[in-house]
Amino acid sequence: MRRLIAAVPLVLALLAAPAAATPPPGTPPGTPPDLAATEVTFPGSGGLVMHGTVLSPAGGRPARPGVVLVHGAGTGTPRTKLMSEAVEFARRGMSVLIYDKRSEGYSLFERSYTDLAGDALGAVAALRTQQGVDPAKVGIWGLSEGGWVAPIAAARSADIAFVVLVGANGLPPLRQQTWAVAAGLRKAGVSGSLVDRAEHNLYRAIADGGMFPQPYYDPEPTIAAVRQPVLGIWGTHDLLTPAQESPPLFSRALEQGGNRHYTFRFFPGADHAAHQSPDGGITRLPELAPGYADLVGDWVHDVTSGDLPTAEISGPAPVQASLSLPVVPPAWWESAPVQVAALLLFLVAFGGYPLVALVRRLRGTSRVPVSRAARLISAAGLAAVLGGFSYLFYVVMTGGKLASPGPVLAGRPLLWLALQGLAVAAVVATVLTALAWRRAHAGVAGGERVRLGLLLAGGAVFIPWGLYWGLLVP
Repeated sequence: MRRLIAAVPLVLALLAAPAAATPPPGTPPGTPPDLAATEVTFPGSGGLVMHGTVLSPAGGRPARPGVVLVHGAGTGTPRTKLMSEAVEFARRGMSVLIYDKRSEGYSLFERSYTDLAGDALGAVAALRTQQGVDPAKVGIWGLSEGGWVAPIAAARSADIAFVVLVGANGLPPLRQQTWAVAAGLRKAGVSGSLVDRAEHNLYRAIADGGMFPQPYYDPEPTIAAVRQPVLGIWGTHDLLTPAQESPPLFSRALEQGGNRHYTFRFFPGADHAAHQSPDGGITRLPELAPGYADLVGDWVHDVTSGDLPTAEISGPAPVQASLSLPVVPPAWWESAPVQVAALLLFLVAFGGYPLVALVRRLRGTSRVPVSRAARLISAAGLAAVLGGFSYLFYVVMTGGKLASPGPVLAGRPLLWLALQGLAVAAVVATVLTALAWRRAHAGVAGGERVRLGLLLAGGAVFIPWGLYWGLLVP
């Protein structure tokens, strides 16, 4: 299963920074002329050397606040992906550190939020030493996955003065991801077993196989340990975070820890990253949501001046098309090893039947009459199994809001309907073959008896397997 998943290409869409005037010599590309840029290096977790840029207002006032920006998910994400936010925050009087995300120890199948928090703490330490920055006024900003990382860093260090979270999740990563992909499918018009059963079970199997890092991480105890003021921002068109469910979880955890210094704001027409979106969160424009940067600038100025908020929540409440579902570890019979064993059985049973016929033909040995139903079990069963897994992986790997199920008919993707038709055909053929074999069992040669027995065993196992994966469910 690991090889199959690894073979599916993962497309990471990187946001390009908007064009800017030619920057002065020595400044990184994309730096506007009204800002000053300083290149920095600092140690991350495990001593890994990290590289970043500090953007500050040119001729800015001394003792100004600073903020470190923490990326969302992605291996080795370049600092320029957060240039839009960095520029807008710097123009509001802050020094902003953006850095290249690590690729060492971080991949699709491996990551540690603790290590990422260590990288962020290294960035905080570097920003606190920059000229013009008040070390007592340096905070941390986290987007998406950074919404799990930033609270870990804040809970570990009193050097962090405040926390800003954008599109943050109060749910475990696996539950969030299954919801996100399901939300993308539903937005594409999909309903039924593909979104209700197959996608959910695939993620459980992936996590059980050790290929989904930190799937059941519970962020609430860490959030409860955060003592700094918190600004939480969610777009009403968020398709990657359950924006209706997450804020109450953050509020509950903070208050359980005795922290009522938080502000939650919802921005209409904004996507997961609080950028403008003209089509309900599918397309992300370079521009931030109107008022977002001003809110961050004013809020940071207030909290670093001692004016702390008290449980402030405002903006139009997000509405989810569906609620997230708990994702529990699979039982033994639905575990990743059992799924791999079933896949191997299908490959041998369904694939071996025509292979034996081919060998016999090449050898010129006497041919045994072949049942059309037996042929149908082999062909339809193999196509349903391999096609079903391939299609599921394709849908999952395209990601939540980018899910592309293909043409949809009556809430079902046409390809999924075709796979379901093959699955039904395989089941019917299994029943017909079993009945025919029972009537002619005495006249079947020993070798052919083994061949048909293995084929029927595969067909019998295929029935509960097809029900579990939704191929035999509407």
